[in-house]
Amino acid sequence: MRHLDSLFRLQLNEIEEIFRISADLKSRWNQGSRPRLLDGRVVTLLFEKPSLRTRLSFETAIAHLGGSSLFLSCAEAGLTGREKISDVARVIGGYSDWIVMRVFSHRLVDDFVAYAECPIINGLSDQGHPCQALTDLFTMQEEFDDLKGRTLVFVGDGNNVARSLAVACAQLGVNFVLSAPVGYELPQKFLDTLQRKLGGVKPQLVRDPAEAVKQADVIYTDVWASMGQEAEQEKRKQVFAPYQVNAKLMSLAPAHAKFMHCLPAKRGMEVTDDVIDSPASICFPQAENRMHVSKGILLWMLGTDPVGASDE
Repeated sequence: MRHLDSLFRLQLNEIEEIFRISADLKSRWNQGSRPRLLDGRVVTLLFEKPSLRTRLSFETAIAHLGGSSLFLSCAEAGLTGREKISDVARVIGGYSDWIVMRVFSHRLVDDFVAYAECPIINGLSDQGHPCQALTDLFTMQEEFDDLKGRTLVFVGDGNNVARSLAVACAQLGVNFVLSAPVGYELPQKFLDTLQRKLGGVKPQLVRDPAEAVKQADVIYTDVWASMGQEAEQEKRKQVFAPYQVNAKLMSLAPAHAKFMHCLPAKRGMEVTDDVIDSPASICFPQAENRMHVSKGILLWMLGTDPVGASDE
């Protein structure tokens, strides 16, 4: 059984297969074709955190391919104390072909991997955001064709998105640079795991964002305070103010550099309007690609290859 609880679970050839399937289905979708490759299949979305892109990407992906989706909050699923987690996981797994989870604690994802007898997809946890990172590198590949040797500079907090990006970049030969203030780096435990599992890989840490972006092919940022960090918001505004991605910072990067953001964006904070709405910004094609890569993930997890499949 294939799970996507973490990008550490994937090999390079598996990422390339997901990208190939996603590109094939995106090409068909652009031509008005929606092959019913998942007719009768059901994806269950189990969310603690609200979502726009993660929910919509999987709901539209399964609908385009002929399947259906179910949405449950953790309260509706009984994960607030009504039942044992293992019992809930077994029940939902019995009804589902996949479970997509968007949770505060990764421990809940681990519990479902252990007990639900269907593939589990981490739609976001405190440890990572693998679907987002796969989409980001897929989008970079569309933009630059060859990823190897490219440089992605993440300006901001070494959060769950940054961690998944660091793993994906390592697997695909992309240089990952983090520009973060003191105390907001990638955790040492994560770096140790990255080194152990993908030996020889070492993300760069460059404190000064003006220095960090000089060789960037992509400049990436995220909100300064994520869901669950609201109490730190005022402090983070002050700490991260020098790390805003604005026109001045973009001007220090190579002319071909693109801007990416996983969204939602706090305009005027981590990014300014003149960057996110500029010709250099590819964050909205990036957002659309969440849907196309979701299709690739769903089909890859079932071992289904769309190439050569009828559009009927």
